[in-house]
Amino acid sequence: MLNKEVVLTYEGLKKLEQELEQLKTVKRREIAERIKQALSFGDISENSEYDEAKNEQAYIEGKIIQLENMLKNAKVIDEDDVKTDMVSIGSKVRILDKEFDEEVEYHIVGSTEADPSKYKISYQSPVGKALIGKKKGATVEVIVPDGTIEFKVLEINK
Repeated sequence: MLNKEVVLTYEGLKKLEQELEQLKTVKRREIAERIKQALSFGDISENSEYDEAKNEQAYIEGKIIQLENMLKNAKVIDEDDVKTDMVSIGSKVRILDKEFDEEVEYHIVGSTEADPSKYKISYQSPVGKALIGKKKGATVEVIVPDGTIEFKVLEINK
């Protein structure tokens, strides 16, 4: 597995650390208890509860390794380093969607934290790439599957 740098905000780092802690403590214990209970049923050769618990255990252990690697390779964006004169990772950008005459505020984050339903978009997404480096007042065209959309950068915050 390649150790690729994972760009995170401080909030994203805390979220990953909490998820890892939950898996290592609570989930591991729950699965160990399920395996123990399934073993008490006797013959494991035809024991679906045992098989299911072992499969979940393997999934959880894989997820723990994945999270540990992400945290080991994390590059945390310091909010103090986020500038307000140009869009960068960590910026909160208020834009005007010219087609719908609608204002939207996006938080530019790393791909691990991206959640479009919460207006957190990756700096690697088409919109994120187009916004990075732009200044207040800039007009941005983004090519999307449906065509081209045009935004105007209204405000940049931390």
